[in-house]
Amino acid sequence: MVHFVGAGPGAADLITIRGKELIEKADVIIYAGSLVNPKLLDYAQKGCEIHDSSRLDLDEVINIILKAEQDNKTTVRLHTGDSSIYGATREQMDILDRKGIEYDTTPGVSSFCGAAAVLNMEYTLPGISQSVIITRIDGRTGVPERESVEALSSHGATMVFFLSAGQTKRLSDRLISAGVSKDTPCALVYRATWPDEQKYVCTLEQLPQVAKEHNIDRQALIIVGQAVAQSGYELSKLYAPSFTTGYRKGKDVYEK
Repeated sequence: MVHFVGAGPGAADLITIRGKELIEKADVIIYAGSLVNPKLLDYAQKGCEIHDSSRLDLDEVINIILKAEQDNKTTVRLHTGDSSIYGATREQMDILDRKGIEYDTTPGVSSFCGAAAVLNMEYTLPGISQSVIITRIDGRTGVPERESVEALSSHGATMVFFLSAGQTKRLSDRLISAGVSKDTPCALVYRATWPDEQKYVCTLEQLPQVAKEHNIDRQALIIVGQAVAQSGYELSKLYAPSFTTGYRKGKDVYEK
């Protein structure tokens, strides 16, 4: 059996209870050593076989899993954040499907949630933005034209850029050229929830300089949108006295 487990955004105590329990029971752990907190490996049982996938290619990862299956061992494939976002898990699962190997997935706290926590930020502020776009600027992995920075920016939603910290100048220039105001609030969050995390709030125009000044070109998220300012929003209807829900009846605002 193979368990794909989301390791969470960084801090070892932000893994889910289920994820921790699976690590504790695993015979083999394959973890993304370049991104996953090694302290999570402290949960592993004595004698657990541990492999760092940052030094392996896909075939090598699969061969470790196949060997574990032959030996009737349980494998945890430990991915950073939540494995459904830029986790490259589908290609592994397809091979396991062809081999007839059973697997399941345990979700994790994504780094974009970790970044919001670091900033004490709410992505979906009434009157500001009710949508979050998770995306990346094109690089070695291409991006469909319909999902280009320019196309997505036209929605005015809060945008969270993964895998783009090394291209802040290009990202800023393209967004501004697409009509996004150079004064749009931005946040640059490096290694959210790790002990060495860094967070900076600036404008879209200032973003490249902020990244350069702090030597940030990887392992960081970029958040773009008015929601970053956390101001000028409308109060939620959910807690409005006059709002009726399935759990409480709204009050007449004119009642005394």
